[in-house]
Amino acid sequence: MLERLHQAMEHIECHLDRTVDMAEPARLAATSEHHLRRMFSALAGMPLSEYIRRRRLTLAGAEVLAGRATLLEIAVRYGYGSGEAFARAFRAMHGIGPGEARRTGAALSSQSRMAFRLTVVGRSGMRYRIVDKADFTVAGPRTRVPLVHSGPNQAIMDFVRGLDPRTLERLEKLSDQEPHGIVAVCDGLDPSRAEGTELDYHHGVVTSARAPEGMTTLAVPAGTWAVFTTSGPVPRAIQELWRDVFTEWFPSNPYRTRTGAEILRTRLPPEGTEADAELWLAVEPEHH
Repeated sequence: MLERLHQAMEHIECHLDRTVDMAEPARLAATSEHHLRRMFSALAGMPLSEYIRRRRLTLAGAEVLAGRATLLEIAVRYGYGSGEAFARAFRAMHGIGPGEARRTGAALSSQSRMAFRLTVVGRSGMRYRIVDKADFTVAGPRTRVPLVHSGPNQAIMDFVRGLDPRTLERLEKLSDQEPHGIVAVCDGLDPSRAEGTELDYHHGVVTSARAPEGMTTLAVPAGTWAVFTTSGPVPRAIQELWRDVFTEWFPSNPYRTRTGAEILRTRLPPEGTEADAELWLAVEPEHH
């Protein structure tokens, strides 16, 4: 797996001066584009699209300082449709415009090439089970929130605090299958999974019953789910579980993710910050 990932990264590096067709890196890594992006994000701590952007601007910065090509030629080479768009992106990374950088020989930022080395992980087992479920509905309030990779998601916390407890009590009575009770459901995530991109957040129940009139519903098709459990401080334990699932469990098991809803069932004692949690991810067999 490590060698395949290196081949995928080398392909990306060799095509930074053109549009990178992610189908080929995914093929080299023997996985899907969706899973490659998620695995990279979990390993590297940044979305793959952000890494590619920063590597392009690193190489572009070196060419700006070298002075052998015009700024427009450099902009076009690295995928920018205009000098203005290139200048905005360049300034966002380097803190200075390309023209001024060339005139003054300013110090620029650099995104190093990433390489993945083998380390000893997976020394402790992960608890999981595989569940086949018929189609079901998620019923409950919904909002749009930004994606947060680390630490509390304030937008979700504010949304949940504003919900009427009586509404949640009525909803909980509709819960008639696993995962039982009130759950957090994320759907419509941006494929890049970049920090700050928006997603649909549902705070409701999994049910086969008809949802109350006016209540938001999400139809989830039948399929196979991998269910992972953890206990520990919130949100760190849950975020670490998500990381370990994609960096350890998927590379070690014959499954890959399916695009769709992700479900989190958390049970937090009335007092304290330790919680028990279940993470439900839609999966399908990985065919080699």
